[in-house]
Amino acid sequence: MTMPIRIPQPGARRVAVLGAGSWGTTFAKVLADGGADVAIWARRAELAREISESKRNSDYLPGINLPRNLWSSSRLTDVLDGAEIVFLSVPSQSLRENLRAVRTLIPQGAIVVSLMKGVEKDTRFRMSEVIGQELEIHPDLVAVASGPNLALEIAKEQPTAAVVASSSLETATTVATIATNPYFRSFVNTDVIGTEFGGVLKNLIAVAIGIVDGVGYGENTKASIITRGLVEMTDFAVAYGGLPQTLSGLAGLGDLIATCESSLSRNNTAGRLLGQGYSFTDVVKQMNQTAEGLSSVAPVLELAQAKGVDMPIVSQVAEVLAGTMDPRDIAPHLTTDTDSGKVLPLVE
Repeated sequence: MTMPIRIPQPGARRVAVLGAGSWGTTFAKVLADGGADVAIWARRAELAREISESKRNSDYLPGINLPRNLWSSSRLTDVLDGAEIVFLSVPSQSLRENLRAVRTLIPQGAIVVSLMKGVEKDTRFRMSEVIGQELEIHPDLVAVASGPNLALEIAKEQPTAAVVASSSLETATTVATIATNPYFRSFVNTDVIGTEFGGVLKNLIAVAIGIVDGVGYGENTKASIITRGLVEMTDFAVAYGGLPQTLSGLAGLGDLIATCESSLSRNNTAGRLLGQGYSFTDVVKQMNQTAEGLSSVAPVLELAQAKGVDMPIVSQVAEVLAGTMDPRDIAPHLTTDTDSGKVLPLVE
């Protein structure tokens, strides 16, 4: 078997990225372009070989050249050996399973960073909570990264920013420093809850935007949903201990705008297919990567109900997914009582 080609830089931080999809590979590129010695784990040996030898990931980032100081292996022991920081970029619903496979391989004291934007279906846990539970590490060694981060645009080195959150400002700063380069800037905060929920909830609003786009509604409708969607996101996050200002920043409004407005967004694409009349099953079959928003709708609504948070937009997305609401009806119901059909005296 061909060994991974590794060209470490003297004094460079050794980091690992688990997951070689579009976002995992892109973030690995961000880290490598910032000067880190980056190893990326790919489930398939042939993909790991392509990344290491050809410096390409043609499956997920066609046409993008990867840095020479980024290498890959399908063997977790290779990738995690000596890693100071471990970045996780796997589907949210398989995170727990993946963590159980690596918990004895992650070096003692390593920082673990979630790049994922989802809520676990069965437990309703955020990704940082799953990490803490499965790895049994102190919260100060866990961080999350979020923001307006469409993978292909970043892989093309178009300038953007993100926020890194941890209960430890020192940890957040360490991660943000290594995840900064000429085209990618990372900011920091200590609001893990708000940062994580911002990344989760914007996916659901993006599905709604995709639905109305697929139906054929215009910019007024979409602007209304984005604006009211941000209110739902903020109410939800604050109810669970997040800070409202976090939802007005990169992890909230910034990510919401990017995800709702771009055809590169998987959640927007999934919603558009729903709006065009495809069933939930058909949409899942057509998507070659996970649209996290589709799997987060049910757990988010359960969490919202537990705190008494009203989320009419997300509720209507759930009805479209279930096939109980015509996609064309999603926008008119935004300002009505769905039981009586009467207009509600809403206060903005």
